[in-house]
Amino acid sequence: MMPAELLKSMFDAAVKAALPSICVPAHLPPRPKGRTVIIGAGKASGAMAKALEDAWDGPLEGLVVTRYGYRVPTERLEVVEAAHPVPNAAGLAAARRILELMQGLTKDDLVLCLISGGGSSLLALPAEGLSLEDKQAVNKALLKSGATISEMNTVRKHLSAIKGGRLAAAASPARMVALMISDVPGDDPSIIASGPTVPDPSTNQDALGIIAKYNIDVPESVLARLRTGDETPKPGHKMFANVENIMIATPQASLEAAAVVARKAGFKPVILGDSIEGESRDVALVHAGIARQCAMRGQPEVPPCVLISGGETTITLKGKGKGGRNTEFLLALAIALDGMPRIYALAGDTDGVDGSEDNAGALIYPDTLPRAAKAGLNAKAMLADNDPYSFFKGIGDLLETGPTLTNVNDFRAILIEGNTR
Repeated sequence: MMPAELLKSMFDAAVKAALPSICVPAHLPPRPKGRTVIIGAGKASGAMAKALEDAWDGPLEGLVVTRYGYRVPTERLEVVEAAHPVPNAAGLAAARRILELMQGLTKDDLVLCLISGGGSSLLALPAEGLSLEDKQAVNKALLKSGATISEMNTVRKHLSAIKGGRLAAAASPARMVALMISDVPGDDPSIIASGPTVPDPSTNQDALGIIAKYNIDVPESVLARLRTGDETPKPGHKMFANVENIMIATPQASLEAAAVVARKAGFKPVILGDSIEGESRDVALVHAGIARQCAMRGQPEVPPCVLISGGETTITLKGKGKGGRNTEFLLALAIALDGMPRIYALAGDTDGVDGSEDNAGALIYPDTLPRAAKAGLNAKAMLADNDPYSFFKGIGDLLETGPTLTNVNDFRAILIEGNTR
């Protein structure tokens, strides 16, 4: 198998391990005495609703919201679409309807909540005193700031009427079971989709600290809310006594699935971590150093081997180009490796969209930089302009999968061939 084919097969295995059709049926609770109400939000929620519908043997009702283009056909459950990563009016309307579905429930009822990455933007119900425009301004500023996903969601949950455990509070006294597909480093359930069903250990003061740390320009109404607004429900609160949060798919499980593919192809897999964070180009420098050490010193593994990692890097936008964190990582990696022979790499978002473009990620080869130069592309200049999408599009090396209908964060693999290959 050619290196690029193997890398793509590994990516496919990582995605398959997190498909809702596989993960959801194995974690469904027993039928309740009363109603079964389904709610949810995230890039995978449409596919999760379909998987639940196919596996559930009793009556169902409810609504989930997913990203535009991620809807799948369902018969008994309503699936609506809204904007991501910046919320819009459709997400606001969906969040309001989901909260209304929690009214009038009894202790005999069951609420099944389908949560996956992207839910923070899709459940766009501003807290009292805030507008949708306020939420949009904050989201745009956070995405450009370089803040981690944990920091971004800490701010978001304190500006929401539904996130940070508030959805669980609204469902009481019904039993709530949340099925979660993790897209965050460390699989912290309070961070996934900003934790609508999970007690929130963070505070308004924490959110203000993050805004100050990154010097984020936010509306005055946002600052006023964080200074004077009520707190999210905290761990130990009795409202969570009837709530169960279950992790059904994780980045680590997907990395392990990819490792199996590599091993079968004769490459020793080395999983560097499932929760790697930091600036994309800085993470690329570290990965390049490890790849060089493998190729030249046989440490931490002798080639043929594959370095595998997951997590979510960040980009502090300074240029005007197009791209996402995975293509930014790869462009920086290609520059750092500088055409070193026998090294190939793939990086992609497991949801199928890297940033806001139409690709999941891209691939690099030993001859990536010479081919780019021949095409008139200046790698260093395009990295400085945050324009990795145009770079990889220009040499035909984008990874294009379309929506995968799941999301377990980013997948990175660096393949190092042996000397005899």
